[in-house]
Amino acid sequence: MVKIRLTRMGSINKPFYRIVAVDSRNKRDGKYIENIGYYDPKHNPAIVKIEEDLALKWLKVGAQPSQTVRSLFKNAGILQKMHEFKYVKKETATE
Repeated sequence: MVKIRLTRMGSINKPFYRIVAVDSRNKRDGKYIENIGYYDPKHNPAIVKIEEDLALKWLKVGAQPSQTVRSLFKNAGILQKMHEFKYVKKETATE
């Protein structure tokens, strides 16, 4: 199963995270399939950069985001776009 999760980068006390698509059997900082963006919680406000088209591509093929990534996607509006793709498109087709 493919998951979308964070992988830790940076040095001691200066972490930042990459948002990656990864096989769920791999380690947290192991080999990943594709880099989707990054998240830096140390800045105020936190810096979040997500490539929206890549995130939607992985969600459409069934990748499951972790809880943290899900909240980042929700704040960026990506989950709303995914919801519209799945349900609003079907409603307009039936009318």
